[in-house]
Amino acid sequence: MPATSFFAPQALTPSGWVEGLRLSVEGGRVTTLEPTSAPQAGDVALKGPLLSGVPNGHSHSFQRAMAGRAEWRLQGADPHASHFWSWREEMYRWALRLNPEAVEAIAALVALEGLKAGFTSVCEFHYLHHAPNGARYEQLDELSARVVQGMRRVGVAVTHLPVLYRHSGFGEQAPLNEQRRFVCALDEYATLVTSLKERFSADPAVHVGLAPHSLRAVSPNDLSDLVELWRELGEANTPVHIHIAEQRAEVEGALAHLGARPVEWLLNNAPLSERWSLIHATHITAEERRGIAQSGAVVGLCPTTEANLGDGLFPLEPYLQEGGRLSVGSDSNVSASVVEELRWLEYGQRLKHERRNISPQALPQAPAQSTSAHTGASLWSAAVQGGGLASARPCELKVGEWADWVVLNPQDSALWGAEGLSIVDSWVFASRAPYVRDAFVGGEQVLFEGRHPCEAQIIKEARAVFML
Repeated sequence: MPATSFFAPQALTPSGWVEGLRLSVEGGRVTTLEPTSAPQAGDVALKGPLLSGVPNGHSHSFQRAMAGRAEWRLQGADPHASHFWSWREEMYRWALRLNPEAVEAIAALVALEGLKAGFTSVCEFHYLHHAPNGARYEQLDELSARVVQGMRRVGVAVTHLPVLYRHSGFGEQAPLNEQRRFVCALDEYATLVTSLKERFSADPAVHVGLAPHSLRAVSPNDLSDLVELWRELGEANTPVHIHIAEQRAEVEGALAHLGARPVEWLLNNAPLSERWSLIHATHITAEERRGIAQSGAVVGLCPTTEANLGDGLFPLEPYLQEGGRLSVGSDSNVSASVVEELRWLEYGQRLKHERRNISPQALPQAPAQSTSAHTGASLWSAAVQGGGLASARPCELKVGEWADWVVLNPQDSALWGAEGLSIVDSWVFASRAPYVRDAFVGGEQVLFEGRHPCEAQIIKEARAVFML
């Protein structure tokens, strides 16, 4: 495939803001970067500021169908009864009603909405494996394949993470009947992963990783077996994601059954590295926080879902000061916006610490070429870098990395009069409708002036599911 050249009038790069940037792409990856003031003949002209697309570090696409459906509490009920565990009951109801066509339609909608809002790839943490009655499909990877196919129809890259779900709680409690679509034996799970890798082996925009659901849902022996599978598949290119320490009840359960807090136990018993993503990690000690940063693992933060569920706030500032890495994700898909995740990541810390601009003070990898740290640009860069590790699809504006980009809409009122890194700050914190103008995945344009060629049909199919 011949190289294609592009010209961006402005761009956010790992080394700072560039006024005028020529790029060449071949085989889906950046081959050259050249700061310059003018395009050359044959360059594809980009019509606004260029940013790396953000990988969505954590998504359960099927939950998009229930977004907003659990926002109620029985009159007179104990307010403490309206928490994650009551939300989970609504999630089970939706999980048990979706057929393969519905799963694919919702996945396509999630990919479309995320793409329009800046997510160019998705780490899909997928635990619907079987039919609603618990029976196995003829093809074990039926639902996983449907998710990948729905998202690839939109053009986003996919890091698909089939979930190993074995138990309903600590101490190897038997699965609940409501969890019958989730549960796999380890040999069955290995077959599922292998099948998916073979099915999508020809598509460079699809990665397959591993996802032990949580220390509640997999036992120590299960996790040990999964680590062996990880090594057989090749550690370098196989991401591993796990929910960890999201709720205080989970911490209490781990202490009672494992004799340690969840992250503490994982640090002592799992080979954490930059290929591991610890999702949420909300309730951790200072020692656990430092251990995560030292391990190189990525913390997957999902601020809108964590706020929606009342999880709590991750200790972001000291973690970043210690060199910790993060990704941001849409999780339950109550929001599909990179901007909203980054806003609430920062705003949560401002409310906690009662001061402003928390994050860039702590980010050693904040963009250079500035006399002051820029919060929006710093957070965007951190999410791109950490998301690239979480997805095994690095996409910073660097030679050799994937050409997954978004072009901001210069007509957005938030950008009027903004210059340099303030353009990104204004986009993140002031845009009223933070939808990107254009998007590219592997150097191929997949969003055109805010529209997708398949948008109308995708919306029609998803709407039919929501109306069930």
